[in-house]
Amino acid sequence: MSNITDTSQYSDFVSGIKQKIRHAKSNVVLSVNRQLINLYFELGKEIVTKQDALGWGKSVVEKMSKDLQVEFGKRSGFSSQNLWYMRQFYDAYKNEINLQQLVGEIPWGQNILIFSKCKDVLEREYYIKNTIEFGWSRNVLTHHIKSDLYKRDQKQLKQHNFQNTLSTEASEMASEMMRSEYNLAFLGISKEAKERELESAIIENIKSFLLEL
Repeated sequence: MSNITDTSQYSDFVSGIKQKIRHAKSNVVLSVNRQLINLYFELGKEIVTKQDALGWGKSVVEKMSKDLQVEFGKRSGFSSQNLWYMRQFYDAYKNEINLQQLVGEIPWGQNILIFSKCKDVLEREYYIKNTIEFGWSRNVLTHHIKSDLYKRDQKQLKQHNFQNTLSTEASEMASEMMRSEYNLAFLGISKEAKERELESAIIENIKSFLLEL
């Protein structure tokens, strides 16, 4: 192989490869997140359906949590509190087909904030779409909800400057999804896992999922 003489061409080449790798990693993480959110929606639906059909009370969630944690571990994301969130999640979006598609694009933590703090459908849609577009972290989203950004933005729709003040790299949200305790639990990975181990585990889980299709 001949030596590289044009360093600028090589630099551009490697930069392009790095970008492709980052894009692929983001897609993997987003895919995992969508599967997790879909699972939580379905579990919420199962809980509501069984409670309505069989008259089961609140205690079934506590029992369900204990049984699932015996099978999948205490840090698997199936605490009684999280199961209640899944139930609320389903109730919030069971009749909102459009929003059901969008919620899979943001982390579970942000979803909890939106459906628990915002009761109006249009308000929920606003925060979901802006979280997707601007990559809002939980802290940023919490601040905007507490400061009632939705209502303020409706009043000043023509004057707002989102594009200048709130825009962030979309990869930031993907990074948050990768670090999410719910995604880690879903994949059976401890919080202490190193980044390379985490990436490998995510990729292996995606490969296993694809092989089962």
